[in-house]
Amino acid sequence: MGFISWIILGLIVGALAKWIMPGKDGGGWIMTILLGIAGAFVGGYIGQMLGWGGVSGFDVGSLALAVLGALVVLFVYNKVSN
Repeated sequence: MGFISWIILGLIVGALAKWIMPGKDGGGWIMTILLGIAGAFVGGYIGQMLGWGGVSGFDVGSLALAVLGALVVLFVYNKVSN
């Protein structure tokens, strides 16, 4: 995936993660994108460790792994920042 694709995926995944796990975390859209991109990396790593594959494009499996990773990153971010 290209750089622009990671940004778009990060925005989508970050928004979904914040929708699933709302909270009073600041940062706005930039933090949402960064959270989503980091979540995609974490989700891909977790998926590869479990043998499920990785985040390879815009398909349902990759999106689910990226959202799972973004939820993990958001949880850790909320614990560290509060």
